[in-house]
Amino acid sequence: MQTTNTTGRKRKIIHMDLDAFFCAVEELKNPALSGKCFAVGGSPDQRGVIASCSYAARRYGVHSAMPTAQAIKLCPKLILVSSRHDEYSQISSSVMAILAELTPVMEQVSIDEAFLEVTDLADSGEIIAKNLQYKIKEQTGLSASFGVNSNKLVAKIANDFGKKQSRGDTYPGAIQVVEFGKEAEFMAPLPVAMLWGVGPKTTQRLGNIGVKTIGDLAKLSENSLVELFGKNGVFLRQRAMGIDDSDVESYEETKSISQEVTFNRDIVDVEVLLAEIKEISEKLGYKLRSKKLLAQSVRVKFRYYDFRTFTRQKKLSQPVNQDGIIYDAASQILTQNWDLLTPVRLIGVGVSQLSDETFQLSLWETDEARERKLLTVIDTLKVKYGRDIIRKASRMKKGENNQEDID
Repeated sequence: MQTTNTTGRKRKIIHMDLDAFFCAVEELKNPALSGKCFAVGGSPDQRGVIASCSYAARRYGVHSAMPTAQAIKLCPKLILVSSRHDEYSQISSSVMAILAELTPVMEQVSIDEAFLEVTDLADSGEIIAKNLQYKIKEQTGLSASFGVNSNKLVAKIANDFGKKQSRGDTYPGAIQVVEFGKEAEFMAPLPVAMLWGVGPKTTQRLGNIGVKTIGDLAKLSENSLVELFGKNGVFLRQRAMGIDDSDVESYEETKSISQEVTFNRDIVDVEVLLAEIKEISEKLGYKLRSKKLLAQSVRVKFRYYDFRTFTRQKKLSQPVNQDGIIYDAASQILTQNWDLLTPVRLIGVGVSQLSDETFQLSLWETDEARERKLLTVIDTLKVKYGRDIIRKASRMKKGENNQEDID
């Protein structure tokens, strides 16, 4: 787990939320749904609940977690669409990979929502959000909204606020920035229900004593809130004042690390596949070094045009975290197991058998030690200025950019 360092620093936190994610995916698959009242989840017999609904349906009062029968009463022409969670998960992974390219400290809080720690990046939070919004739209076709502030609490509320300002049936694509020091001022007029930790019951209890807005809540004394809510009253008042010191926490799989790319056309060119393997290997090496880990096993996953999927792996002679060694092993696996004829739709690389980074230098490890030092410097530059600050000469010469080929 990686966390941000909050000591004595003005932080820069971004909250990302995909707009009506499930419905947006369904519209991409079936453009005829665009602008119509439809919902994902539920069933024709009116059982179950709505998982997500289009913005057109929301105008009728339909919302997620609403019983299907109630949703149909509110909107009789509501179209019900079956969910496809495997596909949502795959597309979510693609979006999170875009975010993770910007910074290694990324906290995914749900399938369509994440926090980013971007304090060390030179650009403003607004510019970073705009760039991410463009990349997500370009590479996945999805709309995303962003909130920016010095803490997670206000960044999230800013995003929710920005979305609510959108009118009509279109996806919001909002970017809402709250300047440092203006957190309490921004939140004061907002409904108290928008505050983290304030559910329907708490909202009702606060309403009974005349508290309707977050500003009303902030005016109450700490003692009054402790009497009402116990020790949680202290945290409730802090939140109402826009105070949140919680870190952006990046939880990643520690048994293995992997990444894969799905092409939107079948690939039979080995150079294209090797170029993708090279880029993924660089990202895996970066992740290993940022987590101070070594890997002793490399695996490659490839899926053919007919959805047949194969995974092959190779054990290395010693644990490593260098991009080049990972790439050499992965490319060897590919060339030894692919017939160069069958079209490939997905390629992935993973590393496993992870261990802590403990090097035992010897007389024969001079070049290896030098490479590790160089990679560490490069990693530092990437964290500070973004992942694209340094690119391999081989990719620059070819002008390679396979983003357009990624679903």
